[in-house]
Amino acid sequence: MLVLLPPSEGKAASGRGAPLKPESLSLPGLTPARETVLGELVELCSGDEEKAREVLGLSEGLRGEIAKNAELRTAGARPAGEIYTGVLYDALDLASLDAAAKRRAARALLVFSGLWGAVRVTDRIPSYRCSMGVKLPALGALGAYWRAPMAEVLPAAAGDGLVLDLRSAAYAAAWKPQGEVAGRTATVRVLHAPTRKVVSHFNKATKGRIVRSLLASGSAPAGPAELVEALRDLGYEVEAQAPARAGKPWALDVLVAEIH
Repeated sequence: MLVLLPPSEGKAASGRGAPLKPESLSLPGLTPARETVLGELVELCSGDEEKAREVLGLSEGLRGEIAKNAELRTAGARPAGEIYTGVLYDALDLASLDAAAKRRAARALLVFSGLWGAVRVTDRIPSYRCSMGVKLPALGALGAYWRAPMAEVLPAAAGDGLVLDLRSAAYAAAWKPQGEVAGRTATVRVLHAPTRKVVSHFNKATKGRIVRSLLASGSAPAGPAELVEALRDLGYEVEAQAPARAGKPWALDVLVAEIH
């Protein structure tokens, strides 16, 4: 099982660990593209601060993120699972999983990123600010920039099992499973059952809980149909829509009665 996650906009501090080693990150086929984005981001944030703030879409209160980006090559690095925070990651709560579930998380979770493309939760990275929606001066829109490198690397990372895609639209744009990989991919919406509406905060928290439930239970669904049964066994109310034709992902709605 491969679980595709969005990053968090806010991130924990880098800490005092050894600095980033790009060549040590998972998915080494992405290293040249990572180096290119990293180089341009550092250059941008080392120059005109107002230009950097505009490009990155930062409010006045987030001006300090520019200086942080300028020092990415020398800042301390921590496991990505500790860097990413926010609603989904709070609900996932990787730190409190038992040892076996943490090993499953290290194998299964892949976090998409405007800067790194995608990383495992065990990859050591510094804290940064660069969303997939950013358009860097020389590279353009990062969602489009990452498509070619991702298309080369991600099919192999997906292996021959289930792909559970929990990404937001901006990050999904960087890689869309194709062909037989798409056929064993499931996307998930979380709906407030009484209203059938998506609520953003609630959506993220529930997705974090779903991933935690799967990791903690040791469930290893082989494909989308098995995922539906696994989630129901874990107590979730799931409605599934199988694709009308081969080579398309399944669409799952998880219905929850209470928003919390």
